[in-house]
Amino acid sequence: MHLVHHLEEVMGTVVTIDVYAHAAAPLVEIAPLVHRACLLLHQADDVFSTWKPDSPMSRLRRGEITCAQAPPEVAEVLELCATARDLSGGWFDPWALPGGVDPTGFVKGWAAQRALDALVSPLVTGAIVNAAGDIAGFGGPGRSRPFRFGIVDPAAPGDLICVVEPPAALATSGTYERGAHLIDPRSGRPMARVASASVTGPDLGLADALATAVAVAGGDGLGVVEAVDGFEAMTVDFDGSMHWTPGFPMAAIGEAAPSAGGQGPDGSRSALPGSPGPNR
Repeated sequence: MHLVHHLEEVMGTVVTIDVYAHAAAPLVEIAPLVHRACLLLHQADDVFSTWKPDSPMSRLRRGEITCAQAPPEVAEVLELCATARDLSGGWFDPWALPGGVDPTGFVKGWAAQRALDALVSPLVTGAIVNAAGDIAGFGGPGRSRPFRFGIVDPAAPGDLICVVEPPAALATSGTYERGAHLIDPRSGRPMARVASASVTGPDLGLADALATAVAVAGGDGLGVVEAVDGFEAMTVDFDGSMHWTPGFPMAAIGEAAPSAGGQGPDGSRSALPGSPGPNR
């Protein structure tokens, strides 16, 4: 079984791409898939970055162009953000952020999901894209061996608080690594009502948005996610207590962290089946 492990600096962070392929698969045929995935990540950064003054999103926020004049993926993402806003009961609202519409809380997961889709091939048995703790994956490292992902303990980032076996995607949001960067759309002020919030589901873009919503909403956000078909959520309170929706795919609680790993700043790590820690 071949493993391609690639790190790409993009979107102000490091995105990790792991690809598992059949032993007979030539690595030279896997490389173009990884290259395509990286191109999609950079394309998303070029279009949606609010830090690049000439990006279409920055120009849209300043009123220099209309949505119709922007690349077509801008309208696509904003429509998806509107859906996420409705599904989250308004707890995720890119239009309520300072400085104008900012879909950043959706785009990172959306871009990672697109990158993962570029890795689908008959040669590939499984792949993971880890965008700073927001993880999308398919397949596994071997036959009948699904991936497992570890969630970091927000009170002790060197440890895992649990291991999950999600259907496709896991997003985690919190303030323990990046500080008070989450905005309550109802007040316009920084707010996180739990130490961390994790959401699993079939699509990383929506999971990313819902994790942000739950981190801001707190315990009330669990019911919001439970009502969204295919998605589940877990919160860790500031006192360390954990709460989750009935279908949250918990595999183990309180696993010890390994000595090394690919932790993302939002608190998730990719892990192999049977192991409490990350795969790298």
